[in-house]
Amino acid sequence: MPERDVPEDRFIAALRGVIRVAVRVLAILMTGVIVIGVVDVAWTLHERAMAPPKFLLTISDMLAMFGAFMAVLIAIEIFVNIVLYLRDDVIHVKIVMATALMAIARKVIILDFDALEPEYIWATAGVVFAMSAGYWIVFRGVPDSPGGRSGL
Repeated sequence: MPERDVPEDRFIAALRGVIRVAVRVLAILMTGVIVIGVVDVAWTLHERAMAPPKFLLTISDMLAMFGAFMAVLIAIEIFVNIVLYLRDDVIHVKIVMATALMAIARKVIILDFDALEPEYIWATAGVVFAMSAGYWIVFRGVPDSPGGRSGL
């Protein structure tokens, strides 16, 4: 029986190697997305600040900028998830849920409540509540491992 496990172990090791290469490619691509996002935020801020009246941003301009900033921060959180996966070979539930909460917060920040149906707002509130409760449960219920990390 042990002889049969050896080829399978090599096969699984080869597949893990392919996955690790794919995750490294994702890390490189995410770095590009972050750099492009930062350049876009800077350019958009410059363009809006230079438009007449100069150096004045409307509330909608500021909300758009907040959304752009949050998008870059979410990309950075995703990059952190990728790096931690490469380092530890586990998915860190707390960080994934924190990233999801940040994405939900971004959505809430940029919502135009005047243009939305009440059902959409209630559904968004439900998602915020469910994710917050889930994060609280994971944060309180999953002790850190001896190495100071927790994950799936």
